[in-house]
Amino acid sequence: MSEIKSNITVVLPIHKMDDTIATYLEKAIKSIETQKVQPEELILVTPKGVEVNITLPETIKLTKVENEGETDFCSQINLGVENVKTEFFSILEVDDEYSKIWFDNVVKHVKSYDEVDVFLPIVLDVNVEGRFLHFTNEPVWAKEFSDKLGFLDNDALLNFPNFQLSGSVIKKESFKAVGGLKPSIKLHFIYEFLLRMSYYDKKMMTVPKLGYKKTNMRPDSLFFNYYSGVESEKIDSVEARFWFSTSRKECYFKNDRNIKFDRETSFIQ
Repeated sequence: MSEIKSNITVVLPIHKMDDTIATYLEKAIKSIETQKVQPEELILVTPKGVEVNITLPETIKLTKVENEGETDFCSQINLGVENVKTEFFSILEVDDEYSKIWFDNVVKHVKSYDEVDVFLPIVLDVNVEGRFLHFTNEPVWAKEFSDKLGFLDNDALLNFPNFQLSGSVIKKESFKAVGGLKPSIKLHFIYEFLLRMSYYDKKMMTVPKLGYKKTNMRPDSLFFNYYSGVESEKIDSVEARFWFSTSRKECYFKNDRNIKFDRETSFIQ
């Protein structure tokens, strides 16, 4: 086992527990344990009363945080980050997995790019059967996509919004300095956060290695509900456009403001 210190904490939000989640969680935890360079801590964030039983090697500290407030994804992550003691943290979703060389590659890149605030992995997107769908975060390595090869800047985000934050390794102080994730932003909260980071001149780059496997459109997941799930939670194309345009407007503000979608007026309340 490597003796290199990663200076990374994994934040893993869990909204509920059932047999399906337990199966995914086992793989997610395994992907932490098998890292060539392991994280120093895993922080599990759960709603109050949700029991999660896992074991980790003694080399990785396990901390459980109960959320007694809002348990949406953004609030869970923000609470987890408040408990992070290392310089960097990474978001792991319960149905996803790290590649075992991911933290090793990040540690190497930190030494060469100490000005970078967010290290994005190239993400392998798969469906619930594990079949390949596409890659995410890799366009920054295309010629003339952004001003500096490999880096994600404001111009690139304005022209191509499809970037994934889960799996990324993020400087805690930079995350907090720009205000963290915004629970009021529905559907496009990742896009809004990345825009905000770029607006405040935080440096984001994609490590040119496959670092993360993401399961897309799992039944009962947040985005499945937005598109195909419970009728009361579904977001149609009109509302989706509203949240997209709202993200572009709200990225200038660090604070999370009271934003609601109004079908008749489609403006910020």
